[in-house]
Amino acid sequence: MTFEIFLESLHHALIDTAAALPFLFLAYLLMEAAEHYQSARMEKAISGMGKAGPLVGAALGCIPQCGFSASASNLYAAGLISRGTLLAVFLSTSDEALPLLLGLPEGRRMILPLLLAKVVIGVAAGFAVDLCMKKWGRPRQLHDLCEHCGCDESSGILKPALWHTGHIALFLFLLNFLLCLAMHTLGEDLLSAILLKGSVLQPFAAALVGLIPNCAASVLLTQLYLAGSLSFGALLAGLCSGAGLGLAVLLKMNRSRRENGQIALTLYLISALCGLAVQLVF
Repeated sequence: MTFEIFLESLHHALIDTAAALPFLFLAYLLMEAAEHYQSARMEKAISGMGKAGPLVGAALGCIPQCGFSASASNLYAAGLISRGTLLAVFLSTSDEALPLLLGLPEGRRMILPLLLAKVVIGVAAGFAVDLCMKKWGRPRQLHDLCEHCGCDESSGILKPALWHTGHIALFLFLLNFLLCLAMHTLGEDLLSAILLKGSVLQPFAAALVGLIPNCAASVLLTQLYLAGSLSFGALLAGLCSGAGLGLAVLLKMNRSRRENGQIALTLYLISALCGLAVQLVF
């Protein structure tokens, strides 16, 4: 590993973490407000929003900023949004892939089909998951964010929100830095081989790479697509499963490891199968 790779990884980790900070802070501020001032009216409003949650989540997720997925993970962990809404955000999340596609003429014409596909998949999967959870799952309850962190209830909402934002930002920075180092060390040639170039099963490998909770994964997938090493179906699979920082925040903040595993597996299967369908049809 060269010093240049070290500095580049450090730079990307700082940029990715800094970009997510405003979204994290707003999410924690909302969560603290819900915990301190929750009322029957607030719970009713949250329940009502949940019905249209996947549609709203998919629309917000397609905005090129992976901070939305981090915010959605926090809101899900607090019981403020449904699992279908969370998955809709994850599946439609767009990040550094879009600037790369905008940079080349052959990439620009793929942006609209890619975004539309991600939003449609996110909305459909989100409503389907919420329907299944309504029939066979358990409704999520608003839980106390500060139960084990030592925050004083008399501190109001601003101080705890800042504390939680700083805490998760440090975790994300360290994770981002280590993942960036690993991605740079592997290189595109090795990743191209790992991603089963020329195989009909490529969407399954790409979706697995997309699960890496770092924006660098989507950048590498896009670069491989532009270089001709990845099919459009495989790119779609990788970018659908690529929820940016969302999965990392979910694993850190959500108490239920079983739920986290179910969400990650559902995200992977939906992404891989949809990518495979697109690859076979087109």
